[in-house]
Amino acid sequence: MKKKGITFFNIIIIISVIALVIAVGYGLYYYISNYIAVKEAEEAVDTFEQEVINQIEEPLIQENIIEEPIANTVQEPVKTNNSTQKKTTTTYKKYKMIGTIQIPKTKVKAPIVDKVTVQSISAAAAVLYGPGLNEIGNTVLVAHNYRNGTFFSNNKKLVVGDKIYITDTQGRKIEYMIYKSYITGDMNFSYATRDTGGKREISLSTCTTDASKRLVIWAKES
Repeated sequence: MKKKGITFFNIIIIISVIALVIAVGYGLYYYISNYIAVKEAEEAVDTFEQEVINQIEEPLIQENIIEEPIANTVQEPVKTNNSTQKKTTTTYKKYKMIGTIQIPKTKVKAPIVDKVTVQSISAAAAVLYGPGLNEIGNTVLVAHNYRNGTFFSNNKKLVVGDKIYITDTQGRKIEYMIYKSYITGDMNFSYATRDTGGKREISLSTCTTDASKRLVIWAKES
């Protein structure tokens, strides 16, 4: 009986050790994968913003080039208006990247993509509704609440007066100031169609911790 007792005790110890190793391994994997996801997002933001800068500077450089006139030829003027500027072609996780969002308070620095899918909002913010980034009206941006501090996980820490920065493909970087934050039902979408009085506004939407409701933040151009 004594030997059986010792054997049973040893089995319990082995199972406990295995369970601990699995738990630690999962924790490390979760931490590392989150860290990699954040770094990838930040690198995508830097790449996008550099591409936007380049597309703006290129026509300005062309405009300053002085060429000697060639006899008996008619020189076409160099077109440098926005309609002839190239649009960025940056992609992120196979989705078209149309801008970036930065929230200094929560250290968010993430891409904004053009489609809302389970995969896209797992790795970035996405435009759900509205006229588009930095356009007149209210544009709704959604992203996951991972409950680990990444993406929109810490939106609950944002308060009235905090700043959000949105950069678009035209190189416009607009500062928005939060003026309202609240929790609503997951079927309430009335905030999306609000009248902004001809101003630029954004709404950030994400799940609450228990995923039963939505945390919505309103911000206007400051």
